[in-house]
Amino acid sequence: MPASTSKSLRVAVLADSDTRWKWGALTANRIAPADSDIRLDGYLLRGRATPTARQLEEVGVRADSLREVTAVEFLRTMGEEAYDVLVLSLVGGGVQAMLHGLSYAWKERVRPEQSRAERAQRPVVVTGYVGVVYEKLADGLLLRHGADLVLANSRQDAERFTAVYEGVGADASSVTEVALPFLGGEAYSGEHDPYTVVFAAQPSVPESRKDRTYLLERLVGHARLHPDREVLLKLRSKPGEHTTHIEEQPYQRLAERIPGGLPANFRLVYGHMGEVLDRTDLLVTISSTAALESLHRRIPTVVLTDLGVRESLGNHHFVGSGCLASWDQLDAGHRPSPDEYWVARQGVAAGGTSRTKSGGGAYETAFDVARERIAKLLSEGELPALAPYYTPATAPGYLPGILARHHLGPDGSPLPGAPAADREPGPVRQIVRRAARGAYRHGVQRVAPVIRRMGEL
Repeated sequence: MPASTSKSLRVAVLADSDTRWKWGALTANRIAPADSDIRLDGYLLRGRATPTARQLEEVGVRADSLREVTAVEFLRTMGEEAYDVLVLSLVGGGVQAMLHGLSYAWKERVRPEQSRAERAQRPVVVTGYVGVVYEKLADGLLLRHGADLVLANSRQDAERFTAVYEGVGADASSVTEVALPFLGGEAYSGEHDPYTVVFAAQPSVPESRKDRTYLLERLVGHARLHPDREVLLKLRSKPGEHTTHIEEQPYQRLAERIPGGLPANFRLVYGHMGEVLDRTDLLVTISSTAALESLHRRIPTVVLTDLGVRESLGNHHFVGSGCLASWDQLDAGHRPSPDEYWVARQGVAAGGTSRTKSGGGAYETAFDVARERIAKLLSEGELPALAPYYTPATAPGYLPGILARHHLGPDGSPLPGAPAADREPGPVRQIVRRAARGAYRHGVQRVAPVIRRMGEL
């Protein structure tokens, strides 16, 4: 039997929520050179959105190791461990802090007496976005600048990212077009029995209790109007859990107050989005990335206009998609027809249109360029120092605050007293930490809305 020619590749993923862990881990597997035998180590950044065991199980992505860390603990580990690829799956400020912290950590481990051959090569650093980029485009992009690869999930995003970087005079060569790593599943082949309507909820869009109650009432009303249909409310998290965004008004709480109760053909569901889509005949949302997953599988998809087409909702991203519609239209039997050109520009449903027309391509090859770039960087020997656009010289009034939130000084060094765990916390510390998180989540979901309503009286 011939010996294996696969190369061992050590990959680390740092994530700060369940959705970012999913994106980071799946991306790591997608962009690894084809002939690699991957060891994946996951690091979960300790904070308000650190995923629970249930959330991690629902994501369904496995790693060879997975542990919770502080920012400083992670940076110390990166200064000691040798990885080939590092995926930073964080909010923009977290990415920027890690880039500066890593620069400091890797500089510190190089001794003057070492030759270039003796120096441990730093890993290729990769970052990007979990889904649709509909707000803070310039801010988020510049906070991610400095990574070797900044992944764009579509041709449209790649063009926008490049324009922003070039517009401020920053190097745009890191922008690399890929696609969302979690697309897949069987293409829609016809109606199920029963016909199933799924509303993909979002934690923070819309934000107000009034708007969320309106959407829930319309969804319940649709179930009552069509008793032969199954109507599902797909939820991201349970009360007390946090995901990428804070959810102050959980739909579960609002559902308890629906007059007359919930109809028999209406259910709240959790679980893997792909499994829910397996039985979906109509996907409805405000602006969730689930819409792209659904479109990729050719499932009829609607982005609601009931609350307006607004940047704050993110549904403005779907202008031109052919998917915008209202509950009144859906109640009357409307079936959306997506625009093929728009869809292919988003990196989904690829293969149905030509590369020349759409600017897209087959999903199976969407990660080829990223793989090639990483393989090339790994073969070049010592990589240059990370060079973010933001420095103490270019953003002296902005950067120090971002770094300080992660207990780092202006040069990326750990600040005195920065939290860093050298060992797994004991049982008392774990109980205190869980209690603190619970108090924070209670404050966000119960106390803060009451105070806000009192202020409106």
